[in-house]
Amino acid sequence: MGYKVVVAGATGNVGREMLNILAEREFPIDEIAALASRKSLGTEISFGDKTVKTKDLDTFDFTGWDIALFAVGSEATKIYAPKAAAAGCVVIDNSSLYRYDPDVPLIVPEVNADAIYGYTKKNIIANPNCSTAQMVVALKPLHDRAKIKRVVVSTYQSVSGAGKEGIDELWDQTKSIYNPTDHKPPVKFTKQIAFNVIPHIDVFLDDGSTKEEWKMVAETKKILDKSIKVTATCVRVPVFVGHSESINIEFEEFLDEHEARDILREAPGIMVIDKRENGGYITPIECVGDYATYISRIRQDSTIDNGINLWCVSDNLRKGAALNAVQIAEVLGQRCLKKG
Repeated sequence: MGYKVVVAGATGNVGREMLNILAEREFPIDEIAALASRKSLGTEISFGDKTVKTKDLDTFDFTGWDIALFAVGSEATKIYAPKAAAAGCVVIDNSSLYRYDPDVPLIVPEVNADAIYGYTKKNIIANPNCSTAQMVVALKPLHDRAKIKRVVVSTYQSVSGAGKEGIDELWDQTKSIYNPTDHKPPVKFTKQIAFNVIPHIDVFLDDGSTKEEWKMVAETKKILDKSIKVTATCVRVPVFVGHSESINIEFEEFLDEHEARDILREAPGIMVIDKRENGGYITPIECVGDYATYISRIRQDSTIDNGINLWCVSDNLRKGAALNAVQIAEVLGQRCLKKG
């Protein structure tokens, strides 16, 4: 006995990962539907050892389906998520559309799984921004021990966070560096991304921050604790997959770095790799395809009374998007829905 599950946006990077992870984690499925736009109708997509053909999102009837994982962007979600929810299918949405809606729970299962029960207000659950998801997994166990006052985070975000176009642009520009006659000007990004870093993700706001930075502030408060102060600088880097974060944490009370390391080692979803030697830390290329949020470089911040610095790395297509959505579905099934 299992569930009838829909993956909307099945031909995109995150949609494909959702299908992969549902199969890898042996999520109980009686029937699967892979949805895409009409132009991708009939595309064959892998699901475990099976192949499924995409169906048209525009004409799909969600009646009788249990869970829909959405990876189609805010504009399409605005049209189709309410239709699915009204048909009785619980939507787990990866876009930013519902994240700040007070009637929609924003969930990272290792952090605030109990918020799942709030889904009944709209039959929709929001998946957080990729950079927020991995950070709050790291912050939660430390916050429980010493209460966090303030977080200063700088992110180093891979181009896959900007979708297939971001990956293609880095690939094409990298090749063109070695072929001067084949110059590839920026299209997806505001400046050249190959062999460069860009301190700009999403649109600029009136206060000089970007929307990506605002998301990290607002989402951390909603998921973890509204009293935590967060300031972020979000940077796009020439990495294909894997987001990295340098996080400085100020606590209400003193937390020793050794205790912090022990707490993180025992925390769900976290893998600590922290040796003070060459290579004794994790880089984004090493986290690709993995479920864990990796923590390295844990150390005291001597410039403030109660400070800790750490380095946080995770596969943004997995924990930052697809894995977190599947984990939400698992919690939903365990606590709220009946099989079959």
